[in-house]
Amino acid sequence: MLSIERYRRWLYTVRYLRPVQIYGRLWLRLYHPRPDLRPAPPLRQPTGAFTAPARRRPGMTGPLRFVFLNETHELNGPGDWNNPAWEKLWLYNLHYFDDLNAQGAEARQAWHRTLIQCWIAENPPGQGNGWEPYPLSLRIVNWIKWALAGNPLEAAWVHSLAVQARFLRRRLERHLLGNHLFANAKALVCAGLFFQGAEAKEWLDTGLNLLQRELPEQVLSDGGHFERSPMYHSIILEDLLDLLNLTRVYSDALPIKTLIPAWQTTVQNMRRWLKIMCHPDGDISFFNDAALDIACSPPALESYAERLGLGTLPEPEAGITHLSDSGYVRLQQNFTVALLDVGPVGPDYLPGHAHADTLSFELSLFGQRVLVNAGTSCYGLGPERLRQRGTAAHNTVVVDGENSSEVWDGFRVARRARPLELTLAETDGVLSVQCAHDGYRRLPGGPLHWRRWELRGHVLTIFDRIQGPFSNAVAYFHFHPAVNLGSQDNGQSGMLYLSGGQTARWDILQGVGSVQPSTYHPRFGSSEANHCLQVRFNGPEAKVLLQWD
Repeated sequence: MLSIERYRRWLYTVRYLRPVQIYGRLWLRLYHPRPDLRPAPPLRQPTGAFTAPARRRPGMTGPLRFVFLNETHELNGPGDWNNPAWEKLWLYNLHYFDDLNAQGAEARQAWHRTLIQCWIAENPPGQGNGWEPYPLSLRIVNWIKWALAGNPLEAAWVHSLAVQARFLRRRLERHLLGNHLFANAKALVCAGLFFQGAEAKEWLDTGLNLLQRELPEQVLSDGGHFERSPMYHSIILEDLLDLLNLTRVYSDALPIKTLIPAWQTTVQNMRRWLKIMCHPDGDISFFNDAALDIACSPPALESYAERLGLGTLPEPEAGITHLSDSGYVRLQQNFTVALLDVGPVGPDYLPGHAHADTLSFELSLFGQRVLVNAGTSCYGLGPERLRQRGTAAHNTVVVDGENSSEVWDGFRVARRARPLELTLAETDGVLSVQCAHDGYRRLPGGPLHWRRWELRGHVLTIFDRIQGPFSNAVAYFHFHPAVNLGSQDNGQSGMLYLSGGQTARWDILQGVGSVQPSTYHPRFGSSEANHCLQVRFNGPEAKVLLQWD
């Protein structure tokens, strides 16, 4: 029986959903189509060359041994494709077949051929994890890309690919929307181009219609993906690059020629967004669900875009760069890059990958990460997942022990913080950003959290203010594991020792500080020890200063 609190969370969560997300979930549970085992349509003859795609890290370490999410398993029989003792996300990765197009894939071609044969023999059509829409979508694309790279498909494999495309067309994830539905659409477009004939045209038309509807909604005008995760943004960017690649292989097959320049414009905007949201080390920042080695790396995506003839993008400029639709700001000055979250947690009807990280930020000095959000090491329903989504795992302020947005379960958000009164200024060499959010207005007295960042040369000052009554408030500052902290003055100041040999200093000008152990999660299945500076308010304001030479 639902508790009152859980019932309240459900109400605040469901109120934002679209009707299709409710009846679509019921439809997916009740409707179980039979796999269509008719012969496959004929293959379309390529009219252009296939460009080498972006490469992920390899997932196969042996003929039937795999490492995903920092966890290794080996297939020892048909039951292992759906082994209940292994994590669901790990099993999904097993069914993706990403290794077919990973780094050094050519040397593992014999393994790949055995694996495809094994999958077909041990995963009957319509049964198990591999036939769920998302892994089904990714596998269809990976098999097609692998074939276009010069790996001939046997007749039985071509038949299986057609059966998979037919099944996917009747199992679209309209109840989830977002990146899942986008992946479904991409797979149908790829299958519709790879095959030819009336049936292939149905797949192609269905996929294109979905993309024409979803792309303008999912990619904001500043180039950011609307789920506001740099990791998922990278995945969607790769999807579009793959689509452009296949339209060049089958240059006469796309029924709407104007789609290609529209996709190219979107890709260029997404590339720019990703550059702005990366640290100087070339990798993504950790806002919302984000971790390394899930999406292709930004340099790999850039190289892919350049191979497709899309040119080289300039580096982000110094000063203030505001991604106004996504709600992120980049401050860049001298050896300093700060990335600020002053936007909503995600689309109202789809906050599943959101964290309670409003007004958080990350900081790099001298090309090295210094302040980091905690990252993402797991999905699922456990307490660690909730902790990593919580406000205290980010570089922002917790009021009265509550999260700024009510993250709960594995992928749900009830009441969520919204940013207020953002101002940006660049005056006499000082970069200044101020913003508030209303996430704590649900608490007694309706307090607001205000934050102001000021970057002046080699000094960054963070001002926090709680407007309204509160019992306690704590600002969290999580340092990268490579940064060593030295504490002085009973936790009110100290030194930061960077791995490159540089030093910085922190001072608490208002508030009471303490350095506490914490953990950092740059990859799924990964946990690294780090330090967190906690600044407890002893009044309505707190002020922290970072300075370096």
